[in-house]
Amino acid sequence: MNTNSIRNVVLVHGGFVDGSGWEGVSNLLTRKGYQVSIVQNPTNTLAADVAATNQVLDEQDGDVVLVGHSYGGVVITEAGRHPKVKRLVYITAFAPDAGESVASLIANPPPGAPTPPILPPKNGFLFLDKAKFAASFAGDVAPEKADFMARSQVPWGVEALQGAATAPAWKTKPSFYLVATEDGMIPPPAQRMMAQRAGATVREAAGSHAIYVSKPEPVADIIEAAAV
Repeated sequence: MNTNSIRNVVLVHGGFVDGSGWEGVSNLLTRKGYQVSIVQNPTNTLAADVAATNQVLDEQDGDVVLVGHSYGGVVITEAGRHPKVKRLVYITAFAPDAGESVASLIANPPPGAPTPPILPPKNGFLFLDKAKFAASFAGDVAPEKADFMARSQVPWGVEALQGAATAPAWKTKPSFYLVATEDGMIPPPAQRMMAQRAGATVREAAGSHAIYVSKPEPVADIIEAAAV
């Protein structure tokens, strides 16, 4: 780690999963001297997830690189206004503009894009079809782990899906974006559009939506680049 680097990294997970998926990325960064914190955001509502992230940010002892995966990108777009946050990193994530939500961003997928196997809501929560989870979310994750991820899904609130950004932090702070080129949840062209719109420094890597689990190295690498 460069002595002038930002040393605090805060990781925010997306829908259907919890913070444990960041273990590989966290281990790589910790071994290099970074202080890594993982937010266990409840994914019930955007406001609650931003509050959970702000609580972790409040506890940091200096400047922060704030990282979000998938829906976690919406969370960091809001929570990134926290004064300790100096860089934003989107890992195959939604980077909404003001007034946009995951619901609005996925409403009109590009022709030929895969359709995420989101089941109809039950009691206000969403799940992915377990039988299709691996193919869409975790295509390059070891089959046993992908199966476990499918069976241990965290309920994702419809209110979180519909939570809209207000004043995007990427408009005032430098951002970085890792495009996962084999993502079956967020089409790569949509990722590139959001990254370009945010003026992000973009890298691409071959990987599924769960690239942070399957290939933590390129994820850690872009976080390190953001910390300099």
